[in-house]
Amino acid sequence: MLNFIHKTALVGAMVLTAGAAMAEYPEKPINVIVGYSAGGGTDVMARTTMPFIEKYLGDGATIVVENMPGASGQIGITEVANSAPDGYTLGTFNLPGMMARTLDREAGYDRDSFTYLANVVNDPNVIVTSKRSGIESMDALIAAAQENPLAITVGMSSLGGDDHFLLIKLQKATETEFTVVPFKGSAPARTAVMGGHVAVGIFNVSEVANFQGELNVLGIAQAERSDFAPDVPTFVEQGYDLINGSMRGVVAPAGLPDDVTAKLIDAFGKAAEDPEFLAAMKATANPVQVVTGDEFRALTDGLYDLAKETWETTPWN
Repeated sequence: MLNFIHKTALVGAMVLTAGAAMAEYPEKPINVIVGYSAGGGTDVMARTTMPFIEKYLGDGATIVVENMPGASGQIGITEVANSAPDGYTLGTFNLPGMMARTLDREAGYDRDSFTYLANVVNDPNVIVTSKRSGIESMDALIAAAQENPLAITVGMSSLGGDDHFLLIKLQKATETEFTVVPFKGSAPARTAVMGGHVAVGIFNVSEVANFQGELNVLGIAQAERSDFAPDVPTFVEQGYDLINGSMRGVVAPAGLPDDVTAKLIDAFGKAAEDPEFLAAMKATANPVQVVTGDEFRALTDGLYDLAKETWETTPWN
């Protein structure tokens, strides 16, 4: 009888200990890797979002954002894919860019390399020109490109991302050819456009909303006008069937424990309903579209299939 009581007490103690361990996450700082330079759209999304994830994780949670730019975001996301699935290394995840990295080059990850936590932003593309370019409308841009193939330079944050994806669509739709000038993030690309070092830039609306006085914003790639740039016509309004943008979210390495996954997804879900979070995102011109867990994975699969179809019919030289 005493032996039975001893075993029962031992089992109970083990259950209590396991429960306490689960409740302790996070018990040390969480590192969020951003695969792009500071000041770009992905970096701003992460730095605006993470204080609210700290808030809803509770227990004095601390999140540190680390920029790891290079190779169009590939260096950072590969680091995430190869990290321990313990909840202490997360990473920003851009669509279609991160899936494009697995199509246009050797990649150290694939879509099964991650635990999908939450997409946070759906940020449509815009096409802008330098004030020095003399190009102030889409029709003028297309006319100049048709007259002088490859003469017009286009700055963007990277090759193979949503910016490049939009340019591919534009070239196919208008039978034009531009010269791409990739940068290590949208912030240096935007600086180059504003300085007249490249004639045209393709960005996301969040990356130019505060710079409209310094750039000609020719159009926005969504079905309706943006609240962040209400005076900018859509491309559809102008006769160009172009809808495209960047989904920005957060993933963890594959194999994240279910309890940690649930706690993180719950934090993103609560943040999405927080008026302070929504106000902070609006202040940085980030259009919020929170999709979590399995729905985020399904979104990734759909955009991967779309990117693959486009990439297979597009020469990369």
